[in-house]
Amino acid sequence: MKRTRNAVTTAVLLWTATSAFAQWLNVPGPAIPRTKDGKPDLTAPAPRRPDGKPDLSGVWQLHKEGVSEDLATYAKPAEIPIQPWAEALAKQRQSDADRDLPTAHCLPAGIPPLTISSVAYPMKIVQQSDLLVILYEWFGEVRQIFMDGRTLSKDPNPAWLGYSTGHWDGDTLVVETTGFNGKAWLDGAGRPGTEALHLTERYQRRDVGHIEVQIVVDDPKAYTKPWSVTLQLELRTGLELMEYVCDENERDARHVK
Repeated sequence: MKRTRNAVTTAVLLWTATSAFAQWLNVPGPAIPRTKDGKPDLTAPAPRRPDGKPDLSGVWQLHKEGVSEDLATYAKPAEIPIQPWAEALAKQRQSDADRDLPTAHCLPAGIPPLTISSVAYPMKIVQQSDLLVILYEWFGEVRQIFMDGRTLSKDPNPAWLGYSTGHWDGDTLVVETTGFNGKAWLDGAGRPGTEALHLTERYQRRDVGHIEVQIVVDDPKAYTKPWSVTLQLELRTGLELMEYVCDENERDARHVK
């Protein structure tokens, strides 16, 4: 793994190269509406499952224009209400050239979808009525979102990705996640999260080719009030995920000082 400080460079390069290296090139993908010239009609109405709910299944990727690892790019307002200690830590991480960046040591990349690289690389949503699974190509992370009516534990075993439950609010999938271990970075700017972090994600498939994700970050130990970001995902047709291995022939971490 060749480590760079700015993972966006790698993500943008992959954006243009993924199709060329994708496997299963001769296997047709899921049927989607097409225009008269045979191209995918990404503005057609969103597909629905037998139960009438929107079908979020597919391979998705962050809209490539203006990709940034700094969550302030996607926040509204752009100024994130960070507490002084957390802001000082973020600046220290930047001045240290990301020496403690988890991915530099082959640890989990962070908290998707807040970690922009996790959605700048392709991600695959597999949807069932009582479970939604998101497979992230970036560092091979996997999320399970339970939709069987269970509630989040009040005393979970802390985890890198936390624990997620989901429910439908009309045609919008609402995901609640808690139980984080506080070790992951929220973004490439080094902003921290703590064990008090509570994420609320709202997924709305506007049409065949587009999902809007609104994320509310509520972490009273690191931020003075909840704040939100909005991401735009685009369907990647004719594409499957590739294997991503971090620690195979990894030679960088030993040189980080």
